[in-house]
Amino acid sequence: MNSQDKIKGIIFILLAALGFSLMTFFVRISGDLPTMQKAFFRNFVALIVASSAIIKSGKGIHIGKGNRLDVFLRCAFGTSGLIANFYAIDRLGIADANMLNKLSPFFAIILSIFILKEVPSKFDILTTIIAFIGALFIIRPTGAFTAVFPALMGLFGGFGAGTAYVFVRKVTNKGVQTAIVVFAFSLFSCLVTLPFLIINYVPMTPLQWLYLFLAGVSASLGQFSITTAYKYAPAKEISVFDYTQVIFAAMLGIIFLGEVPEALSIIGYAIIIGVAIIRWHRNLKAA
Repeated sequence: MNSQDKIKGIIFILLAALGFSLMTFFVRISGDLPTMQKAFFRNFVALIVASSAIIKSGKGIHIGKGNRLDVFLRCAFGTSGLIANFYAIDRLGIADANMLNKLSPFFAIILSIFILKEVPSKFDILTTIIAFIGALFIIRPTGAFTAVFPALMGLFGGFGAGTAYVFVRKVTNKGVQTAIVVFAFSLFSCLVTLPFLIINYVPMTPLQWLYLFLAGVSASLGQFSITTAYKYAPAKEISVFDYTQVIFAAMLGIIFLGEVPEALSIIGYAIIIGVAIIRWHRNLKAA
C-alpha cells in the first residue's frame, strides 16, 4: 500500500465520520417522532441507494446458501442496534449517543471469540475493559433506572453495531458484495419497522420529511465512504480516524443545539478515544 492510498483511506473515513454524525444530527432535529418512524425513513433512503448500486453493477443479488444465516444475523443485530441508537439520540446529547455507539469495535473484539473463533490478546482484553470503564463516565449509573435507561440503550446500540460488523466481516470474506449486505440490511430494517410505522404513524411537516431524507442520505454517505476507505487501507491503519465522528457530533450539538457535554462525559470520551489510539499505534508497530 502506498502513501497516496493511505491518504485516500483517511479522507474517506473522515467523510464517513462526517456522514454518520450528520445522520445523528438530522435524526435529532427531525423532532418528536416515533423512533421506529425515524428508523424506517433512514433505512428506506439507504435501500434506494443500495438498490441503485446493485442495478448499476449489473451483477444481481447473490448471497449464497451458506451465507444466508450470517447475513440474516447481520441484519437482525444491525437493525436492533440502529433502533436502540435512535432511541438514545432522542434522549441523550448527540455526542454521548455517538460515543456509546463507538464502543462497537470493542464489542466486536469480544464477539469475534464466539463468531469467528478469534482469540484476542491480553492487550485487547485490557483495552476493552478500560473502554467500558470510560463508558461508565458517559452512562453515569444512578439509582434511578429511568434516568440511565437511554444511556443503556445507547450502549446496546454499540453492541448491536459491533455484532453486525463481525458478521459483515464474515460474509464479505466469503465473497458477498458490500452493496448486497447494505441492501439486505436496509430491506430487513424497513420490513421490521414498517408495521410500527403503519400503526403509530405521526404526520410530518415538509421540514421533517426533509430532515429524515437528509438523515438517510448522510447515512448512505457514511456507509459507502467507510467501505471505500477500507478498500484503500487496512482497518489497523485508519480505523482510529473514525472516532472523529464524536468530535463532529459534539460540534453540531454545541453550535446548533446548545448541547455542551458534561465534564464526566468528556473524561469518558478521552478514555475511550485514548484507548482506541493506543490500540491503533500498537497495531501499526506490529505491522
